[in-house]
Amino acid sequence: MSCYFRHLQEIFDSAGIKVTKDNRKKVDEAIHKLVKVKYKNCPQTWKKIKETILLDERKKRDFARELKKVLG
Repeated sequence: MSCYFRHLQEIFDSAGIKVTKDNRKKVDEAIHKLVKVKYKNCPQTWKKIKETILLDERKKRDFARELKKVLG
């Protein structure tokens, strides 16, 4: 689970999200939902994040904002 979390620290920081043992699964599920990949398919999720989000600063900010919104 969440094999890509270490690469998303900047996004978590931007969203004000502190990933803990208790919320890790919820954060992971939210990320899968936002990138529209079936939950637990980490390789496909990471591929989509790399290709569509991490290469564009505006998309990174938008993704962080959406992630924060989904997690409430």
